[in-house]
Amino acid sequence: MSRTRLLQSIALHAVMLPLALLFLLPIVWMLIAATLPNNEILAAPPTLLPGVHLAENWRELNNDLNFTRAVVNSVGISIIFTVTATLVAAMSGYAFAKFRFAGRGILFTIVIAALTIPFEVRAIPQYLLVARDLGLGNTWWAIILPWLAYPLGVFFMRQNMLSVPSDLLEAARIDGAGEMRIFAQIVLPIMRPALAAVAIVLFLFQWNDYFWPLLILSQKDAYTIPVALGTLVGLTRVSWGGIMVGTAIATLPFLILFLWLQRYFIAGITAGAIKD
Repeated sequence: MSRTRLLQSIALHAVMLPLALLFLLPIVWMLIAATLPNNEILAAPPTLLPGVHLAENWRELNNDLNFTRAVVNSVGISIIFTVTATLVAAMSGYAFAKFRFAGRGILFTIVIAALTIPFEVRAIPQYLLVARDLGLGNTWWAIILPWLAYPLGVFFMRQNMLSVPSDLLEAARIDGAGEMRIFAQIVLPIMRPALAAVAIVLFLFQWNDYFWPLLILSQKDAYTIPVALGTLVGLTRVSWGGIMVGTAIATLPFLILFLWLQRYFIAGITAGAIKD
């Protein structure tokens, strides 16, 4: 039996290792290209060794735009959005899963329906509401507020909240605990894997979002990283070295976040299948 498992493990690694290398190849090439001049980035065959133009590409990136400011904007917006939207998703999911109230079915149907509506359908009304009526153009809140009740996060947390034992909540109520205390001290600790999974998805969504920031942000100092990098592609000149440096910087935070929370992410993705 052990020999059979060993052979299965070897076969699995023989298949997965090339696939993993194939997945990592674009990331490795991006890091190498960030150190090369523009002519070598587009050379054929490609250069496979790092160069010495990293500092020059970084200077070119900052000469073309205030990339440091764009990084600050993206980091600030993504952190505030991830923390707030994850909390909103957790509270909404808890309410949908564990409370009975009038209109619950209708509201949850609206959440599900929102998952099927393309953003392009509501882009113009949302722009008019945020930029014209609320006057929030070129601010962090213009990026954060429209997505706080993220439908996928609410749905995912509701599915996971179904696995919280109702008897445990009733016991806490009998002991005199209030709803906020139950939510903060009992439900949230149990939901840590699911919260981590939702946080990673929300952070990735906000960090990589391009279309909405492009619409609502018109001042260079308000640009996020994707919008700022998009301005480097011109009609007559493309700063490939600067784009590669900026893209590498934009990739690192998500990789660090995922590696830090990966065990919670995997556990959270699978936990929703268990219901009481």
